[in-house]
Amino acid sequence: MSEAFLGVEQSFTGRRWVARDYDERTALALSQRHTLPDVIARSLSARGIDLETAPAFLQPKLRDLLPDPSRFKDMNKAAVRMAEALQRGEKIAVFGDYDVDGATSAALLLRFGRAVGSELRLYVPDRLREGYGPNAPAMEQLAAEGIKLVICVDCGTTAYEPLAVAKAAGLDVIVIDHHASEPELPPAFAIVNPNRLDEPGDYGYLAAVGVTYLFVVAVNRALRATGWYSVLWVEPDLLAWLDLVALGTVCDVVKLIGLNRAFVAQGLRVMSRKHNAGIAALASVAGHSKHMDTYAAGFILGPRVNAGGRVGEADSGAKLLSTDDPSVALRLAEHLHQLNAERREIEARVLEEAERITITEVLPMAFVAGENWHPGVIGIVASRLKDKFHHPALVIALEGDIGKGSGRSVSGIDLGAMIIAARQAGLLINGGGHKMAAGFTVARDKVNALRDFLATRIGKQLAAEPLKPTLTLDGLLASTSLHADFVRQLSALNPFGTGNPEPRFALSDCRIIRADIVGEKHVSVIVMQGGTRLRGIAFRAMESGLGPALLGQKQNLCCLAGHLRIDEWQGEERVQLYIDDAAAKI
Repeated sequence: MSEAFLGVEQSFTGRRWVARDYDERTALALSQRHTLPDVIARSLSARGIDLETAPAFLQPKLRDLLPDPSRFKDMNKAAVRMAEALQRGEKIAVFGDYDVDGATSAALLLRFGRAVGSELRLYVPDRLREGYGPNAPAMEQLAAEGIKLVICVDCGTTAYEPLAVAKAAGLDVIVIDHHASEPELPPAFAIVNPNRLDEPGDYGYLAAVGVTYLFVVAVNRALRATGWYSVLWVEPDLLAWLDLVALGTVCDVVKLIGLNRAFVAQGLRVMSRKHNAGIAALASVAGHSKHMDTYAAGFILGPRVNAGGRVGEADSGAKLLSTDDPSVALRLAEHLHQLNAERREIEARVLEEAERITITEVLPMAFVAGENWHPGVIGIVASRLKDKFHHPALVIALEGDIGKGSGRSVSGIDLGAMIIAARQAGLLINGGGHKMAAGFTVARDKVNALRDFLATRIGKQLAAEPLKPTLTLDGLLASTSLHADFVRQLSALNPFGTGNPEPRFALSDCRIIRADIVGEKHVSVIVMQGGTRLRGIAFRAMESGLGPALLGQKQNLCCLAGHLRIDEWQGEERVQLYIDDAAAKI
């Protein structure tokens, strides 16, 4: 085991600090070739970037990274079927998921359909009544409405029975998804999914909205080949909808590598223009007037789009993002803003109960079930438990004879595969997901068996390789780096997210000269480091040992770890440290 960074074996949050590995020679070459500070060049090397891949990483271009959609199984078949349906004026439905990835995927198809002359029917299942993904009654309802073609986005890969019902009802179903599949696929007309087992997996990191965009490219190409645009319609500008792709990609927390970097980098530029009425209205009601970045997408827009599916009307997010009417957009945005406030209150209550249960259980994961917990917040609560206890977390909302569950995992534990294994073992009604997140439905009388099944599997993995909570750092900063020009240079590594984390640095020999609780859970500090005065903020610090420690460290030397950002205050730029952790000076 390598030495702890700055000798920090256990921080105030119980984590061991470790330095991110990098190649010294590559970092030096990157620094010289691209005129970058050494610490930024080391951050690039640590992310696997070398001289050959640096240009595409630093300036990702869609034209260089966008693959031919035809490389995906069933893509041509699906695109031709969709194009023919549009040309024949068939009734088409988009069946979406209620999260941001599903909402953006659905909105993208709705906008494309409208641009080429067709109003597509939107159907998003109610989280409480119908649960996740296609269901038999919904398929039968769509068939009764005269729908001929159903496009399932961000769902459907494991919907065996519902898609069999759809086929029997005369529906052609195209699945556009990215979730893990099994060897046998459901009886759909076409299934486009880079995570099918018969795909090479090169693009398995895409969010559903990224796959949907490739589908739209393929359908657009099929329509162009028939002369559709030369006679009746003007070909739409597909680049104008990259804001939706960026929003869904960021909020689904998929890796921001390869094509996803291009989607998000270009999509954020489109998003900043606020041509999408829904995005503009949502930013307005949230009070966000600055440029759009991954933080704004993931923490300001995303939770509000999600709020409808969590505690309100499931289709509100897709409707908001697909409308061109500013008045409709504003009404929906205000409603979602209010729902998001309600969601936070519900989440806080469930989290408090869940934490109490977790503390009393002796398991290799957090596994909690509660009566009448709102299913719309269990995913967020699972994420909070995972962050606090540094182990996989599963949260189940029990009502009647069933429980709806959501799980979040940590690096090294493939939770999606375990949930699929539990379903195959007969412990779940349904379930699926990917390595870091999963959703499932379980019968009440199988909850304990599911807990034991997962505890055994996770326990074996942890016995072989115990989890040690760590905080990974990109380096140590001197006070001479605490200025706006350095932070602007860091922005060359944007967009940040999973697979490309925002650089996190340590500051040593810090003296906290002021520390205050802000709101109920945040801590604001003023720090002196090497003669430089720096402001810092630690969000939700009072939920862990970090907050009390910062308050108790006044005038003591300590080490701080976090991200540097530029804060604009009364027209003046200043650097602020967003504190993730702290430790006593060794």
